[in-house]
Amino acid sequence: MAWTQVYEPLGGIGLSALAASVPLIILFYMLAFRQAKGHIAAVAGLVGALLVAILVWKMPVGLAVNSVALGACFGLFPIVWIVITAVWVYNMTVESGEFEIIKDSLARLTDDRRLQALFIAFAFSCFIEGTAGFGTPVAIAAAKKASRREDDLILNGSKALGTDGLLTVKGSSKIKKSDWSQGENSFADITAGVAQLAKTGYLGRYALVVSPDLFLDLQRLQPNTGLLEIDRIKKLIGDNVYMTSVMGPGKAVLVCAEPEYLDLAIGLDLSVGYLELADFNHTFRIMETAALRVKDPAAIVVFA
Repeated sequence: MAWTQVYEPLGGIGLSALAASVPLIILFYMLAFRQAKGHIAAVAGLVGALLVAILVWKMPVGLAVNSVALGACFGLFPIVWIVITAVWVYNMTVESGEFEIIKDSLARLTDDRRLQALFIAFAFSCFIEGTAGFGTPVAIAAAKKASRREDDLILNGSKALGTDGLLTVKGSSKIKKSDWSQGENSFADITAGVAQLAKTGYLGRYALVVSPDLFLDLQRLQPNTGLLEIDRIKKLIGDNVYMTSVMGPGKAVLVCAEPEYLDLAIGLDLSVGYLELADFNHTFRIMETAALRVKDPAAIVVFA
């Protein structure tokens, strides 16, 4: 006899949803409160799901057990098998020295790190698909696109939402940027920015965000120092030096990243949701709600 699933077995969507959440509640309880090991918490959640399916949704016992077996087989063989194989291939290439050959081959193509980055970028999706499979490049590309949107909101703001970014907010300080590809100009500009912030009382953690072309300019070895320009800057402001492609060429911004001056309010952290199945394609969404709160624009120095 065929079994037909009833979506509201308890007569209402609220109680039915509460019953469906029992396995998740068990899983979170075991992990957060009992601090059980992952596999123990997973088994407890699985038992809870099995009991809910049989007792609440009236699923036949045989069908429920077969569903558990099918899920276990699918998790153990296609997914775990690919992960284990990918790790094994990586370890094998490292131990045999083949990984160094790959690095040397890439280095011999060109000495220009920008071109090397392009080669890696165009081949990365194929590499990830070959090692991880299951559309992993699509998931990575979606996450990267979401992070770019977040960077754009923080730096450039949004006219549609009526919000300002670090580069567009009124009241920030401005310093005329010199040619960072020459001499010690970049270090001198950053030093001037730090001095301006410190002079006006903005002390604490500093963060520097630069465009890709300026980030490459910071990779130069300074004569008579033995240090890259970026290493000298990190000694000055710490490791908080970031690059993003949402900034136009030749742009940089220095901020005093203390919460009393500015912060990023997260309403909904990055989450993934299932939308629909259409034309044999599963559609997902990645969503986040966030807002940059600039409490004191004078804690921002824009190099222009």
